[in-house]
Amino acid sequence: MKHTPIKPTIDFKDFEKLDIRVGTIEKVEDVEGSDKLIRLKVNFGEFKRSILAGMKKERENCKEIEGKQALFIVNLAPRKMMGEMSEGMLFDIGYSNEITPVLAKPEKEVPNGACAG
Repeated sequence: MKHTPIKPTIDFKDFEKLDIRVGTIEKVEDVEGSDKLIRLKVNFGEFKRSILAGMKKERENCKEIEGKQALFIVNLAPRKMMGEMSEGMLFDIGYSNEITPVLAKPEKEVPNGACAG
């Protein structure tokens, strides 16, 4: 594992700006023309989002995460990638450490839309 330095200290007020919620990944789809991106259809209870994640090369079968809950940031400004809008960001663990990433997920099932933090 590659160890990374601790990032600069932030104020708690900055952390509180992040809206981190649990969502269930209902569907995983390929993003045409991308060797990296997949499209996640995520259920947050009161709303659903389409979130692009660059994990195509990290897993043999990306569909294995369908039906799983994970943590997402839901208040990032939408971002256009490969001609599609991503409406949030998936949390995963390990990418910057150069290990095969895994989902950041609750220890047991919780209601979709539950807030973290």
